Amino acid sequence: MDFILKNIDSYAVEHSQSEPLLLQELKKETWQKMLIPRMLSGHYQGRLLSMISKLSKPKSILEIGTYTGYSALCLAEGLQTKGLLHTIDHNEELINFQKKYFDRSEYKDQIKLYLGNALDVIPKIEDKFDLVFIDADKINYVNYFNLIIDKMNQGGVILSDNVLWSGKVTKKPNPKDLDTIALISYNKLLKSDPRIETVMLPIRDGLTISRVK
Repeated sequence: MDFILKNIDSYAVEHSQSEPLLLQELKKETWQKMLIPRMLSGHYQGRLLSMISKLSKPKSILEIGTYTGYSALCLAEGLQTKGLLHTIDHNEELINFQKKYFDRSEYKDQIKLYLGNALDVIPKIEDKFDLVFIDADKINYVNYFNLIIDKMNQGGVILSDNVLWSGKVTKKPNPKDLDTIALISYNKLLKSDPRIETVMLPIRDGLTISRVK
């Protein structure tokens, strides 16, 4: 869901950096072939991810939820020369699609793809992280945070996607809506945890930026 008037949103996109050609191709093929293409970060949010990564100049990035690889390629734009991006997804059917675009990018040697449950994979990654992007199953956001917070370098940035969840987090949730309940708890955690400072942005479906103190 978009929370900004369409004309304002369009103006902002038009006056932001253009989308790289490879990402345009990736986006087009995602919309042609995937069942839920709106899961893609897209042009505007992708440029924001790229900008945050370039500003933080990370040596090590962790992405939880690869999907078709769009956001990974955006985040990789800010990697240091010898930096590495670890990206995790559980969907085996997407591997060939992801590799197709990773291999065509200039960051192909800096992206390490993991297949499996992120809760099992993250503890096995020895790196400490400068930048983390959480964009997977919402019910585990708190669990992901608890796994990564002690693996973050000081000054590191945690990005959390879909934190507004089409506005559902602002209302009393249905007891059966476990995703919304989980996101409400997660948003409260980010606000209250003394180890981080947090700003929530009403961009697309909500993006929170948390800095590790």
